[in-house]
Amino acid sequence: MSKLRVLVLFGGCSDEHDVSVKSAMNVAKSIDTEKYEPFYVGITRDGAWKLCERPCLGWEEQRLRAVALSPDKHTRGLLIADRRQCIIQNIDVAFPVMHGRYGEDGAIQGLFELAGIPYVGCGIASSAICLDKALTYAVASEAGVAVPEHVICAAENPSDAAPMDLPVFVKPARSGSSFGVSKVEQGGDFRKAVEAAAAFDEKVLVEREVRGSEVGCAVLGTGSDLVVGELDQIVLSHGFFRIHQESDPESGSENSEIRVPAEIAPEHHDRVIEVATSTFRALGCQGLARVDMFLCDDGRVVLNEVNTMPGLTSYSRYPRMMEAAGVSLTNLIDCLINLALKRGA
Repeated sequence: MSKLRVLVLFGGCSDEHDVSVKSAMNVAKSIDTEKYEPFYVGITRDGAWKLCERPCLGWEEQRLRAVALSPDKHTRGLLIADRRQCIIQNIDVAFPVMHGRYGEDGAIQGLFELAGIPYVGCGIASSAICLDKALTYAVASEAGVAVPEHVICAAENPSDAAPMDLPVFVKPARSGSSFGVSKVEQGGDFRKAVEAAAAFDEKVLVEREVRGSEVGCAVLGTGSDLVVGELDQIVLSHGFFRIHQESDPESGSENSEIRVPAEIAPEHHDRVIEVATSTFRALGCQGLARVDMFLCDDGRVVLNEVNTMPGLTSYSRYPRMMEAAGVSLTNLIDCLINLALKRGA
């Protein structure tokens, strides 16, 4: 029986390039090579596609062959530069292990749609909506999900958010891993925070602080057929959660501890799962997503954000939550590929 040919795409031009490489390294370590023949393609920081033997730190420094995705649906594969000719390598399914812009915003999903290749994860529309926190809040609130009080402003006109009471969080509307996020507790720091966020996105979101415990839910599946991992909980000593910006995230965080399973009351546990799965469906998510929420002291659950391709590194939250529920990363990869093929059939 022939193996399924899987394109594992990683890297990219977003600020989350390094996290993507580490996620792909973990996928490469866990994918079942008895069932799948993986083809690893890294995208450099400036957008060049390269065929790799295996994702690793420093992969961009290697001498690698250029590769491109064929836009022809009848080809359904990669075009690999080989001396003076071009080799066609057929692909059965793609796994874009990419985070942030050009990975989770619908761009790469649109490319796979044009190429006629089934792919892991959310489609174009849900990817674009979920990367934009303001759009996420608009759609989720229409579905009855509680969201933070927020306004949108631009770097050139920060006074748009002036009426909101402090403290607030100022963040790029379309970015991830806490890049460009600031907590503002004094009015004099507000303009600087907006400028920091605008360095990552011209659309800036200002949110009133939600007081509560940060909890997350790993969701897997499509439509009504969903499974969830164990909930996790972020316990902070100070500041706010920003694990991917630590100098050595593999060894832990300087200000946070992630507890799996979350230490919350059973009735709150069920409510968090209900909000997470309702949000997943309302946003049209497919395959996988990590839904981050706040559990308030009064039992309210407020949406924080939705990650449509959450980190899959050795220290990432999504695989840890699934592992705690009995789903290994190897089995998770298998489920995601099967879901992609079923959707693309």
